[in-house]
Amino acid sequence: MAMSGGSDDGSPMMEMNTTPLIDVMLVLLIMFIITIPVATHSIDIDLPVATPPDSTPPPVDPIRNKIVITFDDKIMWNGNAIDGQMLQRLLAETTRIDPEPELQYQPEPQASYELSAKVLQVIKASQVTKFGFVGNEQYSEFGK
Repeated sequence: MAMSGGSDDGSPMMEMNTTPLIDVMLVLLIMFIITIPVATHSIDIDLPVATPPDSTPPPVDPIRNKIVITFDDKIMWNGNAIDGQMLQRLLAETTRIDPEPELQYQPEPQASYELSAKVLQVIKASQVTKFGFVGNEQYSEFGK
């Protein structure tokens, strides 16, 4: 491979060498791209302040309390929706009552098995002594 530095007759090359010019232009282009400020167009919106949900626990019945697991993965304590932490607090409160109130457990037919098992683990960990399953007749052949 031979490189031509001009014409074959030995005369000097008359065209300008643009390779260094292109290199300088590419470096300048990259510098301009890097120094362009990031688009910081923002619209300020005043959002309402989040208020914590009503964290007052539902009342504990001194005689009988019922836990229902619904088909849409809600835990109901005597008809009030609660979460797992509230369930632990309510169960701890029931174990301190003398005599301990009865705890009834009733998952709905289409309730999540996973949630039902977790709630049973929480009940077992709370060391409730008066515990019973209610509403099982809805699953029997004779109840239909």
